[in-house]
Amino acid sequence: MSEIIFNRQDRIEALADFSRCLIRGEDGRMLIEKHKQIINTVTPAETMQVLDKLLLEGLPIETVKPNVGKIINVFYKSLSAYQWEKPHKGHFLYYLMLENREVQKIMTQLKSVIKVYFNGDNQVFSDLVLKLRLLVEQLKAYELHYIKKENILFPYIEKAFPQFRCLQLMWSFHDDFRRSLKVLEIILQNEVSDKELLNKEIGKLFFVVLPIVFREEQIVFPVALKAIPEKAWIEMLEQSYEIGWCFIHQPDKAINLSKTSYNLNGKINLGTGFLTPEQLIMLLNNLPVDITFIDENDEVQYFSGAKDRIFPRSKAIIGRKVQNCHPPESVHIVNEIITAFRNGQEDHADFWIQIKERFIYIRYFALRNEQSEYKGTMEVSQDGTEIRSLQGERRLLEWNKE
Repeated sequence: MSEIIFNRQDRIEALADFSRCLIRGEDGRMLIEKHKQIINTVTPAETMQVLDKLLLEGLPIETVKPNVGKIINVFYKSLSAYQWEKPHKGHFLYYLMLENREVQKIMTQLKSVIKVYFNGDNQVFSDLVLKLRLLVEQLKAYELHYIKKENILFPYIEKAFPQFRCLQLMWSFHDDFRRSLKVLEIILQNEVSDKELLNKEIGKLFFVVLPIVFREEQIVFPVALKAIPEKAWIEMLEQSYEIGWCFIHQPDKAINLSKTSYNLNGKINLGTGFLTPEQLIMLLNNLPVDITFIDENDEVQYFSGAKDRIFPRSKAIIGRKVQNCHPPESVHIVNEIITAFRNGQEDHADFWIQIKERFIYIRYFALRNEQSEYKGTMEVSQDGTEIRSLQGERRLLEWNKE
């Protein structure tokens, strides 16, 4: 058994050595020839372990990310030939894969229209631009696919598969997709678009969407299916209903979800009053803000269950490191806030952003006990659009009926 473990460790180290050299720009053909035997047999789990190892060794995401495509392209033959038992109907991954089949169809349509746009001599370009706009609009719905991965699937993988850090790379590619759609929307606002810029951005989109589908289905999904227990997949499917699905009908619920029952006797002493657990939950869920609590270990312990959350959340994030709940490009801000709170340098941090013409106010508060010891951070997000538009005064009761 120890020999098998040793051999596996040797394989990972050899693959990591190949990847490091490739990233440094050494001769690819020579590297492939040197490691040919192990490259030809690389598995999905080993691929994740190698990328995890590179990040653990201190290579920044900004260095590893541009080289992920090169590494996986070398592993492509072995990964594409890897056989795994595909999930059945009723399984969380089954529906994620259905979404992938549909997005591939949209990308095929997009490719056809782009080909005519750039090569057609007698086409009405305004019609082609309209088709491109519609396809880009359809692709917006695919963000739900990524949101389910980031907020449901990734947390479960993190708990079950220790070498999970490459998921941060995938999340960063998700953000590339989001950025590309925004840029394409701007480009396509004009009937006579900047062809060079359009061609460049469409290329970026294709090099994100289709490779991610392959990496999901030939790397991440097979690893997740082996590592995560069956019961957890049912939980994930349950949590998906709140986020929603794209391009497909919502899956039937596998089980009847029962409301949580609270059998605790007595009330909770809140210092300024006493509430039952049910009353406390109702109070928190009906506040006109979203609340998330991270404890002193940087782990998410609670989020309010408001019906119309500003930012998506799922129960899968409970116990998850807050750093893993953000795309890699913004993790440094999260760490800076928490460090300042923990060191007692700051007590709160404020941000405000625009999302689809809505004004969103985001505040972070340091939580301390009576001894002034840092015990966590509370995030409070509020849609302040209507508040911003208020003028004058209202001193008499008026019901807002729409």
